[in-house]
Amino acid sequence: MKTYIRYTAIFGLLAVLSSSCSEKIEPKPLTYTQLLTGTEKKAWVLSSLTIIDEKDPFELPGNQVLDPCELDDQFVFYANEEKKMEYSNGATKCRTTEPEILITDVWQLTNANATLEIGIPRIFGGFKLPFVIKTLTENSLVLEYYFGDIDASYRFSFTSSSK
Repeated sequence: MKTYIRYTAIFGLLAVLSSSCSEKIEPKPLTYTQLLTGTEKKAWVLSSLTIIDEKDPFELPGNQVLDPCELDDQFVFYANEEKKMEYSNGATKCRTTEPEILITDVWQLTNANATLEIGIPRIFGGFKLPFVIKTLTENSLVLEYYFGDIDASYRFSFTSSSK
């Protein structure tokens, strides 16, 4: 009887140990959406603009594209069902009468062709454009807009310090 109890205990212990080891933990890579928005919201600041012309490409740092008061402005993407996006003033406003939020819109991400459609600030025309995502990591975002009829594109580089 003691032998039976001993073997039952040993087999029971082996069954528990083997079942707990059978589940393999797989890392889950972040999706484009999670990289863009973080868990709740994520802010991105323009760091440079590259104008890519078929004949003469050149890069402009953010401080040559924007006025000094616009250098700390942020694109904020929310991880909510509405896919809210804001373009907001940073700590430095261009005019004291400017609102905190300059644009409120929605974003649309299409994974199939890595396209992000967003509203852009008035300094760039103030309308919605589809951008091709060239790079998207936890702290780097590179978007490109193509002008098909003139063989040129604008490549916007952004950085983020939020998670």
